[in-house]
Amino acid sequence: MSFPHVFTAHRVKPTDEPKYQLTLLFPNNADLKELKRAANNAAIEKWGADEKKWPKAMKMPFRDGNDKEDMEGYKDQIFVYSSSKKMPGLVDHERNSITNEESFYAGCYARATLIAFAYDVSGNKGVSFSLQNVQKLGEGKPFSGRRKAEDDFDSVEEQSSVDGANDEKNYAEDDLGC
Repeated sequence: MSFPHVFTAHRVKPTDEPKYQLTLLFPNNADLKELKRAANNAAIEKWGADEKKWPKAMKMPFRDGNDKEDMEGYKDQIFVYSSSKKMPGLVDHERNSITNEESFYAGCYARATLIAFAYDVSGNKGVSFSLQNVQKLGEGKPFSGRRKAEDDFDSVEEQSSVDGANDEKNYAEDDLGC
């Protein structure tokens, strides 16, 4: 999972309507035939069975992660964006509700129920997925790029008063991000 906005609706652009969002990542060799079939069926429902009559610049929901060189976790992946105006249900592997926002993060493993739909809005035409529910399956390496606090600091003697606050030996050059 990447860009999980499943607890609070999010705007990609300031003018966008806020939505709950989730980007799903799949290995390039993943079997996505069911998702592709659903996307294809949504296009058929909107524009008919003759693909020659489909919009020329129609966008499909499957993107190449290698096009996102600056995105952690996207290399050799296919990614699919999904969103919803309604908050998705979110459960853990035992189907218990997840309410702690920190426990569902970019980089964890999950699966989602999606509904494919075709759109034709303001000249943009294509197929996307509506996010319904999410089940977290397991932990993964967080994509945040943030280091753990225990990796940022050395052990020091506990200060019993503010007297040590002005003692330069308690600070390294990079303690203030310098």
